[in-house]
Amino acid sequence: MSASKDIYIKNRKAYYNYELLEKFVAGIQLTGPEIKSVRNGEAGISESYCFFQKEELYVKNMYIKEYSNAGYVEQEPRRVRKLLLQKRELQKLLKKLKDQALTIIPVALFINEKGWAKLEIGLARGKKLYDKRESIKDKDLQRQLSRKQKD
Repeated sequence: MSASKDIYIKNRKAYYNYELLEKFVAGIQLTGPEIKSVRNGEAGISESYCFFQKEELYVKNMYIKEYSNAGYVEQEPRRVRKLLLQKRELQKLLKKLKDQALTIIPVALFINEKGWAKLEIGLARGKKLYDKRESIKDKDLQRQLSRKQKD
């Protein structure tokens, strides 16, 4: 069980394409074979996004590899999965989505200390092209500074 605590799958595209305004940690409704695949590190969230349906939050296009020892249980790797948040957090997110041009994207998938799979989601605003160029310049500058400090 100690190896499963090291699972931390990050969505690198999220930081490049979006400006994150606020972060939340949500539980995910998974089946048995799905949680075993996540604990093996066989999941991806790079092209997934969240949406509301009847005041409940779901994540779509999150990839979880089919577990090989699942037996007869049928698995769909990219099915829609329900996210578990408190009611006040859901209402807060829903209100902000309606008021402003924002979106909700998965930032990280991890296993917490109790062994539960959690999804860190971010309330985000899309970056413009010049913002992306600015992030690339900042990243290059940080890389150069860290190289000079090593010398």
